[in-house]
Amino acid sequence: MAGVNKVILIGNLGRDPEVRSLESGAKVANFPIATTEYYKGKDGARVEQTEWHNIVLWNNLADLAEKYLKKGNSVYIEGRIRTRSYDDKDGVKKYITEIFGNQMTFLGGPRGDGGGAAEGSQSVPDAPDVAEDPGDGDLPF
Repeated sequence: MAGVNKVILIGNLGRDPEVRSLESGAKVANFPIATTEYYKGKDGARVEQTEWHNIVLWNNLADLAEKYLKKGNSVYIEGRIRTRSYDDKDGVKKYITEIFGNQMTFLGGPRGDGGGAAEGSQSVPDAPDVAEDPGDGDLPF
């Protein structure tokens, strides 16, 4: 039986996207987004819980992220979860979980600037509403 690996996130960028080009010519963008949920604790007080997600976008989506996204912007990301390992400078094996995005929608500027999704406005004129990666292609890993 085939499995399903699908993630849908709406959150705010924690920093500007970091974009680099690989020797193969592929472009990759990395940035964190924060998602926040609220619930009532045992004592009835409102509790806020924020999760940080490492986002990875390739090629066309990386270009769009570099051009239009800034720290604080609200964004919709659809993709899949990937976990990889690496050895740090001391030789200790570390693991990182990332969201490989294949669809992105710009939702507006930082919270409180009047550019959020509720108003349906864009933070950047002429920015595409929805961007989709045409496929994995030959990824360099």
